Amino acid sequence: MDAQRVIRRPLITEKATRMKESANTVCFEVDRDANKIEVGRAVEKLFGVKVLDVRVANREGKWKRMGRFVGQRKAWKKAWVRLAPDQKIEFFEGV
Repeated sequence: MDAQRVIRRPLITEKATRMKESANTVCFEVDRDANKIEVGRAVEKLFGVKVLDVRVANREGKWKRMGRFVGQRKAWKKAWVRLAPDQKIEFFEGV
């Protein structure tokens, strides 16, 4: 699978920011068909860093109601990528 197809977007949340600072772990939304090996290789290729560990979680879409209409958001997959101690990925530093 192509590296740009595997990594959808970085997740910039409070928890992800804390993990980035304390454990050198970066969080991404990834393709639902991607596995841990593909995610690790894609991060190494796109950002030029050394990946130590990858954890993934499938997130089910939330049920939402708008008036009398009920629908469900899309399900997605989240990946936590732990980098080597001397490696770093900068997204929005200095903004």
